[in-house]
Amino acid sequence: MMVQTMRGAAGLLLAVGLALLATRSTAQEVAAGPVSGLPLPRYVSLKSDRVNLREGPSKEHRTSWVFQRAGLPVEITAEFETWRRVRDADGTEGWVLHSLLSGRRTVLVSPWSKNKSETFSLRDSANESSTVVATLEPGVIANVQSCQNAWCRVTVSKMSGYIRQDRLWGVYPNETVQ
Repeated sequence: MMVQTMRGAAGLLLAVGLALLATRSTAQEVAAGPVSGLPLPRYVSLKSDRVNLREGPSKEHRTSWVFQRAGLPVEITAEFETWRRVRDADGTEGWVLHSLLSGRRTVLVSPWSKNKSETFSLRDSANESSTVVATLEPGVIANVQSCQNAWCRVTVSKMSGYIRQDRLWGVYPNETVQ
């Protein structure tokens, strides 16, 4: 009888421990920003053609880079008062005023592509065998309309279509965007 009780207690401890681990990892996946309450990390885009990337969260910190591309997607990784720590597709990180960021979702088409003559098909439906409506070069910015089942519906210069999610920077793997 004592052996069964010990096994039962050990099983209960194991179950509680696993539940705590599951809760902890889930909480990390959906961590809320301490200022905005929005998820961290998350993707946003730049509102302006000129956005200073600073070494720290104040105007007193040195400008380390100037983004010159409105609509460029960036990933927010931290928040401090009115400042957001962001990372671009190249991995460059720094602080930006939150008022220079937009919640509008945009993506870069395959910014990691080494072959700049490589193109990517924009299709009329979420299927590799569907009709190609346009070809996109690496680094093109597209507006995200939705993402589901590893495909995203995007718009580029009034052309809409579907592209595989793994060819985009600015959405997470298997992320659903409504």
